[in-house]
This record gives sequence, structure tokens and C-alpha cells, in this order.
Amino acid sequence: MTQAAISIRLARPDDAAGVAAVHDAAWREAYRGIIPGRDLERMVQRRGPQWWSRIIARGGRIAVLEFDDKVRGYASYGRNRLAVSPYRGEIFELYLSPEFQGLGFGRRLFDAARRDLIGHRMGGLIVWSLADNDRAIGFYRHLGGIKVREMEEHFGSEVRQRYAFGWS
Repeated sequence: MTQAAISIRLARPDDAAGVAAVHDAAWREAYRGIIPGRDLERMVQRRGPQWWSRIIARGGRIAVLEFDDKVRGYASYGRNRLAVSPYRGEIFELYLSPEFQGLGFGRRLFDAARRDLIGHRMGGLIVWSLADNDRAIGFYRHLGGIKVREMEEHFGSEVRQRYAFGWS
């Protein structure tokens, strides 16, 4: 019996297509029925392999989860985008291919991103989630996140609430 290798590492330029594929599948799964269809399609299409390649080349912090030599998840993270906040770090996105969700890989990606943020003196972090994304909210609460802020997100003429979860 063979065992598939699981690893988490920083993204390389040749990971762009894999990250784009995870993004596409995960966003369609997570946001169908939450983000209006046309807006969701536009957001997914905008983030193809070339977009991810540019982000990786510019030094964006992206951790990828590899399973059996394929990218199956990613977390992008860095300095908190809010200028006034006690949380120095932020996980911008954390997504897994739908078939890899619920298996503990999300926690592993979260922990890896958090360790890297702490190592770069960005301890304390936030993660934003749309309020209607019950699965993500449950995940972040399970990891000990506390809701610290609410904001509105606009999708065309529709408005959705989003929550920030914080960790000290």
C-alpha cells in the first residue's frame, strides 16, 4: 500500500495553474447562492493562472497544500489591510478543493499561515468571511476566532454583510 505525501510550502511560479483551479472550484462551491451569479463568474474568471502567476512573482505570501504532487489548497496572507487595527496580520483567502474540505487540511493551512505571519512579526490576525458563508464561519469559530468587526460588501446592487474573525 502506498501513502500519498501531504506538504505545505510557499507557492512557486509553476503553482499558478493549480492555485487557479482550486480558486475556481472552491469559490463556485462556497459562494453559489451567496454572491450573485454574474458577479461570481466575473470574480472567478478574473483570477486565472496569469493573475496568480503575477501575485506569486511579486512575492505575495501564498502557502499551498500539496497532496499527491498536486495543489489542493492555498492560503494567501500578509499585513492586515486595515490601517487601524490591533491585528497586524491577515489571512486574505484560505481555500481547498471541495473534495479536500472537512479533512483537517484547512486547519493545517491556517496554522502554517499563522506561523509565517508570527515569524514576520505580524502576530494577531484577522480573517474576513461573508456572513452567509456558514461553513467558513463555523470553521473560523472552531479554530477559536472571535467576531471582531462587521462591514458591508457590495456585489452590483446587492449588499452582503461580512465578518472579521480575530486571533490574538
